[in-house]
Order: sequence, then structure tokens, then C-alpha cells
Amino acid sequence: MNKSSREWFDVLVVGGGPAGIAAAVRAVEAGVRVGIIDENFALGGQIWRGDVAGQPHSTEASIWDARLKKSSVKVLCGKRIFHQPEPGVLLAEGQDDLCELSYRKLVLATGARERFLPFCGWTLPNAMGAGGLQALVKSGLPIRGKRVVVAGTGPLLLAVASFLQTHGATVLLICEQAAWSKLVRFGAALVRYPDKIRQGLKLRRHTRGIPFAANSWPIAVHGEKWLEAVTLSRNGKPETLECDYLACGFHLVPNSELPILLGCGTRNGYVQVSKFQQTTIENIFCAGEPTGIGGVELALIEGQIAGLAAVGRESEAVSLLGRRKRLRSFARILDETFSLRSELRTLASPDTLVCRCEDVSYSRLQEHASWRAAKLQTRCGMGPCQGRICGPVTQFLFNWNPDSVRPPVFPARLENLAVASAQQSIPAVTGELQ
Repeated sequence: MNKSSREWFDVLVVGGGPAGIAAAVRAVEAGVRVGIIDENFALGGQIWRGDVAGQPHSTEASIWDARLKKSSVKVLCGKRIFHQPEPGVLLAEGQDDLCELSYRKLVLATGARERFLPFCGWTLPNAMGAGGLQALVKSGLPIRGKRVVVAGTGPLLLAVASFLQTHGATVLLICEQAAWSKLVRFGAALVRYPDKIRQGLKLRRHTRGIPFAANSWPIAVHGEKWLEAVTLSRNGKPETLECDYLACGFHLVPNSELPILLGCGTRNGYVQVSKFQQTTIENIFCAGEPTGIGGVELALIEGQIAGLAAVGRESEAVSLLGRRKRLRSFARILDETFSLRSELRTLASPDTLVCRCEDVSYSRLQEHASWRAAKLQTRCGMGPCQGRICGPVTQFLFNWNPDSVRPPVFPARLENLAVASAQQSIPAVTGELQ
């Protein structure tokens, strides 16, 4: 039998990336009881997670980490929320425990994940997400001397290539699906954002010597037991490179499943929020990538606004609204520049797996007219990832949208599901916001 525990908070923050940390730090300044929960065993999210080499975080990350450690925020790591038995209560599963979390105000900062697109051979070992490979290297995967092709779209490609090269990998090529014309317009638009220009130039210096190809994307991966080569489309012509890894990611997808489960409204795939990051549910706020993919700076600003608003300090949050507006404008430019081209819809062959968990091929999905129909007939989206990979894929390929999100949000142990289903009402310690 698992251990169980109960916690009560004035403000509970879900997600330990930049937005979540900022929200927790600003909320606890009001003298209330604040908790932050994350499924990983350390805070920081993908962007700030430390690596095995022990290299220091960025200055900004160190500042926020120090502020968090000096505060009274209760940190709960290695726990994943999977169910809401009743409003104001969440259930989270750890390695060997079940935690019941009661709250007055909730800040959702659940971040984003990589978008994958299927092409021939994309399930072959060592063909993986760009951020996924980066995370594995941070966790100890030896990459020194390995040949890597980085492909997909978005600024993440340069960051991953820089990271891998710093850790000894031989990055053969960076493939960006966006056209040169879009990239040139993007560069011109950055004139209004000098900080972004400096960041971009710094990344480009770090990736000096790595060939960069626009109008390029992977069309097939080859190998017997694992990846041995990748064929790319470069300006409409196929080119095959022998390599050890393909790091591939087509921008990001918001982790909006928990907000949707809790009843928060969405628009165009993102959580709807008010001026002060409040969702359509009165006591729930949202910050960071679920409200729009905008990067770490925007996440920090939105996290602060959400944390301050959650404790009734909107007057202090007002000073951050101008910077948020400017950063959201930059996020819109990013979306336009790195929008996916139609050619990427033609990469999958009839037998290419789209749902990797349930082994559902492209041809089987073509037989259906909606996500719901495909799910009922093929089990697409019903595997361990709960549609987190194939959902965005089918959205892009077929313009399907998931009908709903149902608990559990993540796979959970049967004994914990039994507790969730048997639970009727949960007594909680009460308190007042100060």
C-alpha cells in the first residue's frame, strides 16, 4: 500500500519551470502558504535544468533559484498530478506515495513539449526530439564524438546544436524548414528587439562552423537496429547524411491537458487568460507556454503577474504589463516565422506509424473523419502518452481536435485510481489569505 499525505496551500503552483518559479516567489511575498509541484526530481524545467557536467545555470536562473530557496515555498518534486476529485483538490502520484493537495488559488505553469511529425523511419532508435536528446545528455548520455543532425523548426534548434557541440558532439547540419524569405523578414523584425538580436548572435557564434540549411527537413531515417543515416530535403533535392543521432523538433505544443481538465477555456489551442493571467475559472491562473509559446522571458513576466494576482496584489503586477505586451508581440512574430509548411503533411507513407503507443499507421487513420472516430476504432491516443505525441500530429495532418480531456491526465497506478474513484469529499485545513 502506498504512503499517502495531505497538504493545504493558499496558492498552489503546478510546474517548476521559469513561469512556475516566478509565480511561487512573488506569491509567497504576501506571507501566505505557497507550494510548487513538479513531476521532475528537480525544479527548473527543460530550460533551466542542470546538466551532469555541473555547469552553472544562467545568471537569471541563479537569481530566481536563490530567491526561491530563501523563501518559505514548499517544494514538491517527483510528483505528477493526475486527477481532480473535486474543485479545490488535486491528487498527485509520486514514486511510492499519493499526495492530496488542497488549495484556494491555483497557478498552472505546465510548460510545453516538442511537436513531432511522422516521416519514414522516425520511430527508429536514436531518432529523437531535439529537446529530448538535450535532456538525455544532461542526464548523462555520452555524446562526445557522436555525429548529430539537428532538424525541425524554431530557435530551439540553434540552442540544442550549441549545447550538443559544447558537450563534444559533431553537429553535421542544422536543418530549418522555414524558407529563407521568412528568416530574412524575421531578422528585420528583430530591430525592435535588441535583446533578442544579442541572444541570436550569441547562439550563432556558439554554432559557428555548423552548416545551416533553410528550406530543409528530414524525409526518411535509415538503419537496421538503430539510426545510421538520414535523408533530407534540401531546397527540394534529397541528400543523405550518415550520422549517429537525429535531433528533430517542429517547435512546441502547450501542455494544456490539466487546464482543460479543470474547466479552463481555450482559444486556438492556448489557455484563455485575462489581463492578470486569470483563466475562465475564477480561482485558477495560468502562465507561460500554455497561454502562448513565447520563451523564458515572457514566461517569467507572466509567472510574476499570475503570482501577484493570486494573492490580490494586482497593483504591483500593473508595472509588468507593458513588458508582457512587448514580449507577446515577439511571440507572434515567432509563430508566423516558424509556422509549418504544407509539404510536411506528405512525409508519412501509408505504413508509417503515427500513434507510436498503439502502433496505428497513417493509412488506418486516413479511414476516419475525426479524432473521436479514430480513437474509437484504432485506439489512437489511448496509449501511455495519452495522445501527447499523436494528438498534435493528427491536428496538423488532418485538422482534428481532441473532443475532451478525461482523468487520469497521466497514467496512474490502479491503487491510486481506486482512491480517486472512491473519494467523495475531502476535509481540508482552512486558512485566510493575508
